[in-house]
Amino acid sequence: MTRQNRLQNAAEGYIDRQQFSGIEWRVEASGEPLASGRAGVADTASGKAIPDGAIYRIYSMTKPIVSVMAMILIEQGKLRLYDMLAQFNPAFRNLRVLLPTGELAPANRPVNVEDLFTHRAGFSYEFIAGCHIAPGYDAIDLASDGACSLDEMMAKLATQPLAFQPGSQFRYSVSTDVLAHVCEKASGRTMQSLLREFIFEPLGMNDTDYFVPAEKQDRIMSMYGVSDVKDMSFLNPPSVQELIPSDVEEMYPSTNPDYSRGGHGLFSTLDDYFKFATMLLTGRSSEGKIILSRKMLEMMKSNRIPESQLPLRIGLSPLPGYGWGLGVRIMMDPGSALALTGKGEFGWAGAASTYFWVDPNEEMVGVFMSQYLGSIVPMADDLRTAAYQMLS
Repeated sequence: MTRQNRLQNAAEGYIDRQQFSGIEWRVEASGEPLASGRAGVADTASGKAIPDGAIYRIYSMTKPIVSVMAMILIEQGKLRLYDMLAQFNPAFRNLRVLLPTGELAPANRPVNVEDLFTHRAGFSYEFIAGCHIAPGYDAIDLASDGACSLDEMMAKLATQPLAFQPGSQFRYSVSTDVLAHVCEKASGRTMQSLLREFIFEPLGMNDTDYFVPAEKQDRIMSMYGVSDVKDMSFLNPPSVQELIPSDVEEMYPSTNPDYSRGGHGLFSTLDDYFKFATMLLTGRSSEGKIILSRKMLEMMKSNRIPESQLPLRIGLSPLPGYGWGLGVRIMMDPGSALALTGKGEFGWAGAASTYFWVDPNEEMVGVFMSQYLGSIVPMADDLRTAAYQMLS
């Protein structure tokens, strides 16, 4: 096996084992192509080929895009990291914390915008194993109800207690949904219009949005795995990953032009997301248009999690070596990493097997796209490892 085809072989191995239907990838280093390609099909039942411009539900890879939008508003003077959530929605004024004893205690300080960026506000997700407030989220279909508006989601959330005192822990959560809500209130505009003007149009991300128009629907990749993120099992994962077709339209609608979220909800393509990820190297579009200033980009890539709150965990899974900045994980200590990486590497992933990373020291950008919700195999780690060993 040569260096040049190792990533291709790794991807095809997952297809041959019938663990994914289709995978696409693109990696560049120092502005030069390193690897790109596709393996498998868009839909196993029909054998339909992966179309050009295949459209993916990117789930939590929505978060870095929304976080960048919030940073743009900070640069415009419309938002600050120390602004309080209750300034934008009074329903969050008197938040309470549900103690492990079952008692409710008042929050010892207000939630601020930095807490939302860094998942330290006290919010959670339905699928976070062992979280004592997760059942309350599940009972009101907080993240699963794709029919309610972002404002309605916030109204539901404001009735729920926090899992811990603001700032005292890192817990992956609906915080970025709240950040999107704050962006709308701070700007007086919808997320759809903000993202379109300040990110999608300047970067030429023509196939990225919260919905897919009729003429593009046939490019949506089929989904496999579970049908809802709350069904992902961290405590008792399945022993084998099987290609079970899944319908996620109810949670993640493709035809509602008014739908928006901050933590998930966007549809995108490999090439579109690659444009966004590449922008994060310099803060500029390929034409030189400034999306984020150099200093704002530096802040984005700086760890904000105290050592006492590390290692980061997503449910039961630790992320040793990583810190968290303004909307992305950041590799601080490669000596603690569990997969091939580099110091300063940053990025994030989506629950349905989408993944990206940026390594400034190598001027390296990589994006992998597939559609399996709740995957139990290390596809992203294996493909990223293959990409790194291709460097000369």
